[in-house]
Amino acid sequence: MTILWSTLIIGAIGLIFGVILALASQYLQVEEDKRIGEVEALLPGYNCGACGTPSCHAFATEIVNGEAGNLSRCKPGKRDENFNPIMEYLKNNPNEDGSAVVIKI
Repeated sequence: MTILWSTLIIGAIGLIFGVILALASQYLQVEEDKRIGEVEALLPGYNCGACGTPSCHAFATEIVNGEAGNLSRCKPGKRDENFNPIMEYLKNNPNEDGSAVVIKI
């Protein structure tokens, strides 16, 4: 009988914490700018760190935020193949306030 009560109590505690975690994941969710994923898909995807960031995702975040300075920091990226589509994408998808992302090749 002791094992049954212990199992029920532990199960109830697990259920309560599961519900709390499910609610927290809904209300505390952080939404990321969708342009970051799009720009990351246009990068070579080597995650080599040659640009000075730890991954292509971090470099894409800097590009979208206008902090990257220039795209040529990406060493494996070929100038016309990778950088022109990124410039076109950013021109067609400006910031939320309508301002253009300032980035150079």
